[in-house]
Amino acid sequence: MAAALAGTAICAWVRPADAQWLNYPESRTPRTRDGKPNLSAPAPRMHGGKPDLSGVWMAEPTPLSEIEQVVPHFGDIQIDERVSSKYILNVLWGLKPEEEPLTAEGAAALRRFRPTDATHLHCLPAGPPFSMFIAPFKILQTPAEMVIVFELHDPPRQIYLDGRPLPKDPEPSWMGYSTAKWQRDTLIVDTDGFNGKAALDGFGHPRSESMHITERFHRRDFGHMDVEMTFEDPNYYTRPFTVKGGFNLLPDTDVLEYVCGENEKDRAHVRN
Repeated sequence: MAAALAGTAICAWVRPADAQWLNYPESRTPRTRDGKPNLSAPAPRMHGGKPDLSGVWMAEPTPLSEIEQVVPHFGDIQIDERVSSKYILNVLWGLKPEEEPLTAEGAAALRRFRPTDATHLHCLPAGPPFSMFIAPFKILQTPAEMVIVFELHDPPRQIYLDGRPLPKDPEPSWMGYSTAKWQRDTLIVDTDGFNGKAALDGFGHPRSESMHITERFHRRDFGHMDVEMTFEDPNYYTRPFTVKGGFNLLPDTDVLEYVCGENEKDRAHVRN
């Protein structure tokens, strides 16, 4: 069962992380003397002084040795180590099953989940946070809006920075509705209005239409960004919980088009 769950989360994305638009040198990328991207250079800034989060990003991979300690036989699955974040498997990583803050309704939803229920295996969106931890994504930032374009087949996320409030009665959606504000150099994003159809991870931890996600984006330097995500869902969880992930910039590259179902060969091999 555990191997099947891992396969659901990872087998759909085994391609190398460097196989995007190759080797086009961005003029805005700082360089070392030998011409290589200087990922430790200061974070870029927008006009007005706020950090610019723009770029192609990829979640820092979790060592396979750490994953294998939690998921038996994980080493039997052929994956690319550069695209394996523990949070695509389990957003409650590190907690024993009996420690997970699930309500009775949430525990029942988790028991009903089967690996083949994963929405991305049916060419449907996975939504945050799954789509941020499994594949590269591109941030495009303006003073009034930030857009995240995913290499997974999710729709783009629109995050408004123009001061508008979250909608009071939103039409439920896969990606939710997002607004943001700056707290010094950290961008705080609030998202709700989910349709509740996609699980948070490969293990099937559920989300309901009451889910609210608060993200804190902080670009440490040119090549590294920290993202803290807090999840609140009183229908399925007894308390809020938080995950923290690091993301690395992929310089001089771009995200690729991904058409779900084109040459797809994985779903038939995923076991329940």
